[in-house]
Amino acid sequence: MNIIYIHTHDTGRLIKPYGYNVPTPNLMGFAKDALLFRNAFCGGPTCSPSRASFLTGRYPHSNGMLGLSHRGFDIKNKGWHMASFFKDNGYETVLCGIQHENRFWIPLQRGDVAAKELGYTKHITADMSNCKDDGDLVKWDLLNAENVVNYLKQASERKEKFFLSYGLFATHREYPELSEDELKYDDLNPNYIHTPKNTYNDEKSRLDMARFYKSAKIADKCFGKVIDVLKETGLYDETVIIFTTDHGIANPFMKCNLTDDGIGISLIIRNPKEPNSHGMVVDSMISQIDVYPTLCDILNLDKPDFLQGKSFIDLFKANKKEVNEYIYAETNFHTSYEPARCIRTKRYKYIRYYDNSWNKYNLSNCDESPSKIHLIKHGWREKMKAREYLFDLYFDPAERNNLANEPEYKDILIELRTELQNWQERTNDPLLEGHINIHSTWKVNKKECILPSSKNPDDYENLPDY
Repeated sequence: MNIIYIHTHDTGRLIKPYGYNVPTPNLMGFAKDALLFRNAFCGGPTCSPSRASFLTGRYPHSNGMLGLSHRGFDIKNKGWHMASFFKDNGYETVLCGIQHENRFWIPLQRGDVAAKELGYTKHITADMSNCKDDGDLVKWDLLNAENVVNYLKQASERKEKFFLSYGLFATHREYPELSEDELKYDDLNPNYIHTPKNTYNDEKSRLDMARFYKSAKIADKCFGKVIDVLKETGLYDETVIIFTTDHGIANPFMKCNLTDDGIGISLIIRNPKEPNSHGMVVDSMISQIDVYPTLCDILNLDKPDFLQGKSFIDLFKANKKEVNEYIYAETNFHTSYEPARCIRTKRYKYIRYYDNSWNKYNLSNCDESPSKIHLIKHGWREKMKAREYLFDLYFDPAERNNLANEPEYKDILIELRTELQNWQERTNDPLLEGHINIHSTWKVNKKECILPSSKNPDDYENLPDY
């Protein structure tokens, strides 16, 4: 059995298989022939920590990836990486497109070295020198799709087992621009697009989401090319296919946040060994760190002893079985230091912030967007966040009403505090020491900064004009 791991950037669950009217027909068709996880969550809602958790089977504070790889953060042991594991088990390990676990988030001139250090034996990423800006990088995604197609055609003839990671830039900002013709398409027309529930609904935000839709549409086209060649070559039923993303979309209160809008992810897996699971949906709570041990079980490989997740292989046979009573996630660094932890059950979510010196929002941890600029211009810098949050997800699935100070929820609050503490102790969370010391090699913004790219907390001059 082969493994293909296809992953987008900043998509959350905003694709058609999760009920959103986003033009992703290939993903919709795949979901109907695979197992769709409705309650999958990342280990940390920022790019490198999330991906490192998926690919090591360990939480960010356990694998060392506390922040972004291109800002100096790193995995403690590259041997934990899934590519290294599969290489040691006789697989050809192939990287195409983005990896965000070592040195560069987009492989450039030294990408071969970075890929090799993670355990990849083959690097087939396309040249991106013609991409003039971030909006052009979806074209690079299409070039990489062609490289994956060509590789799979060759692999089908060689009959060697492989692990292939195909990383797309889409749907990361900046989104591609829309042409005049595209603005008239029903699926991209901003007049008929719904903004996420945490995003103020105005003309600029709707246009922004239309551009997100275009980015998702291109990602879906790339995905479709890969699925088509797998079917053409006969590899479709010889390959475990995983589609996922790293965390929620890059809007305020989503990416970099521990609400479900931040940690909720798409996860669709096709296991050819279990055809009865094709077209099924699972509501059981799953963490990213559970995928690694599950793959080991599917492929009959001994699990490494460093894994912290639980295999959910039984869900391919019984989709209503529960795997996790608790789900955990964390933030440490994105552009600035914002340590927080959360624990989630089916009904409750508890979030705790640990930086006692700062009670405002870390605005540079939110990517630039029309909705962010709108909030800043209307007083977001002065808003305060609580130290603790408790949500009853049965009555408040949008996580709006903080119950941490409500007497009737006191026992629940104490229970979740205790369980969170137990998890931190089991996993040697550095926050148990009070705080995380910032290394000189890490690039970290001041907490007061409002732009990821600026060290000046009062830098309003460079705010994008959407």
